[in-house]
Amino acid sequence: MLKQISIFLCVATMVMSAATAENPLILKIQSMLAKPAVLCGHFDQTKQLTGMKKPLASNGRFCVITGKGIIWRTLHPFPNTLRLTRDEIVNYQGERLAMRLDAKQEPTVRLINSVLFSLMAGDLGQLNELFEISGDIKAGNVKATSWHVNLKAREPALAKAIGTISLDGGTHVKTINMNEAGGDHTTIVFSAIRTGEAAMQPEEKALF
Repeated sequence: MLKQISIFLCVATMVMSAATAENPLILKIQSMLAKPAVLCGHFDQTKQLTGMKKPLASNGRFCVITGKGIIWRTLHPFPNTLRLTRDEIVNYQGERLAMRLDAKQEPTVRLINSVLFSLMAGDLGQLNELFEISGDIKAGNVKATSWHVNLKAREPALAKAIGTISLDGGTHVKTINMNEAGGDHTTIVFSAIRTGEAAMQPEEKALF
C-alpha cells in the first residue's frame, strides 16, 4: 500500500477534480454498493514479485470511515499501521512513527487520500477521472448480485507506473487485483466485513 501512495504522489497533479460518472455500468454498480458510515474487515494480501517463486503474504484489518479516512493495519508478518485522513498520511511501524505526509507541505495528500478512499469504497465515480472503466454485472435469480470492473489508467505515466487494476464485489468491494507494468502482481481479498461503530476495535477508534 505504501508503494501505491508513492505512485499517486507522482501522478496526482494530473487530476484536479473528479468527473461526474455518466457511464451506465458505473451508475448501476454505485446503486448496488452499500454506503455505511463505517466499514471494517479483514484483508489478505499476496504480492508476486517478478523473478521470485514464492509470493509475499500479509494480512490484517482495515476500516473505511466516511468523512474521516482509512485505517490499514498489517498484523502479519510485521505490525504496520497506515492512517489516511483529509490532512495527512501517517505510517506506524509497531509503535514507532515511521512517516508523516502533511497536506500543508504536500498539497496532493488530499487527492491521494481521495483516490485511495474511492478504491477501497468502490467509488467508481471518483475513479473515473484517472481510469477508463469497463466490466460487467452478474445477475442472480432475481437481481444483480455481483460485479467486476477493470481500471485502465488514462495517463501514460500512470499506466507505466501501476499497470492495470481490477475490482470484484457485490454490496462491498471483495477483491482488488493490481498488475504492475513491471510484471509484479498484487491481490487483496477482503472478508469478515462489518459495518457501524461497533465494527471498529478500540485501538482503531483511538487513531481518530
